[in-house]
Amino acid sequence: MDSLRIGLIGTGSVVREIYQHLYFHSDYSHQLRIAAAADPNPESLAGFCDAHGIPPERRFTDFREMLAKVELDAVQVNTPDSLHAAPTLAALAKGLDVVVPKPLSDTIKSAHAMIQAARTGGRLIGVDYHKRDDPRIREAAGRVRAGAYGTFQAAVVYMLDKLLVADPNHEPRFFASPDFAAKNSPISFLTVHMADALLHIVGLRPVRVRAAGWRQKLPSLQPVPVNGWDLCDTEIVFENGAAAHLLTGWHLPNSAHATTVQSARLIFSDGLLDLGLDTPGCREIIAGGIFERNPLFRNFEAGGRVSGYGISRPGDLYRRILAHRNGDLSAAAYAAYMDPLETGFWTTVICEAAESSLRAAPLSATGAAAGESVEVRGLLRRELGSAAASYLTMAGA
Repeated sequence: MDSLRIGLIGTGSVVREIYQHLYFHSDYSHQLRIAAAADPNPESLAGFCDAHGIPPERRFTDFREMLAKVELDAVQVNTPDSLHAAPTLAALAKGLDVVVPKPLSDTIKSAHAMIQAARTGGRLIGVDYHKRDDPRIREAAGRVRAGAYGTFQAAVVYMLDKLLVADPNHEPRFFASPDFAAKNSPISFLTVHMADALLHIVGLRPVRVRAAGWRQKLPSLQPVPVNGWDLCDTEIVFENGAAAHLLTGWHLPNSAHATTVQSARLIFSDGLLDLGLDTPGCREIIAGGIFERNPLFRNFEAGGRVSGYGISRPGDLYRRILAHRNGDLSAAAYAAYMDPLETGFWTTVICEAAESSLRAAPLSATGAAAGESVEVRGLLRRELGSAAASYLTMAGA
């Protein structure tokens, strides 16, 4: 087998902005054949399929019908986070491999179910946490794991969006749904990225998580206010006693130099590491202002080729799947790819714990809330029962 027959489940914005370039204009395109697509939104489905020559008989409004009627090797589940589990489990039950944009899932229970189903069937799940392929993150991870800075002690990480991302009054609207920032939080949308990047760098697992939040800017928006969080602070204590604060939000002034301003400082027993992730090396001054462009993430090259770590990360996931389906993936490599850290299980744990901490916190008159610590051991046992034991081998958990 020299290419994979891929079925797409979801053809919306994430496909338009990222994955269509992977499928048709990248160094990985020759290994991928988009055999069919499913989306309950007929307009989105038709737009993608018309643009890329997917015939009418291979277009479906129900992914179950696509799985029943089309011969596939793998699917990519491009649904909202809360809807990853059902199509993933259905595809695994058909003997297919699965690629999922971050996160694996929004709940511990469904993340565990997906991992277990893949292991039982001997299939792969690849999760596109694309920041893992950012060359700066890769360099940091390699040096930290090699002991270049000593023992990890503390970190402050931030990822802050312009207000336009959460403001339903902005034209054009960033999200199709005007209540996105009310139904979602900076934890589910942004912390998930930075938590996974930090876990990937330090290779440690969480033992306690606490969250604080502020609702001050979004409720003041006019004419449509948003009953949502401006800013969240997720505090993580790791198995070695190290601590980190992840600050995420979406209320920076729209005059910010980048849509997302992000960075991190990691402190170790023998050194310090700064990551200026919002300065990727391409700054432009034009009539509309001063902007940072990120060619590291997505680079439109001469001749129509698209590259960057936003393409290479999912491309590598498909390379793994192709090797696995050809019988070229060793048992050790399969185990490594299905490890809870690699699949993003621990990232889901952090985010669910943070959401739980914040949800239980009383909101003050000034719009601030401070949650209590959530013990990871107890959370896993509540959510998974006896199955939690397989994850609780960490020191100090």
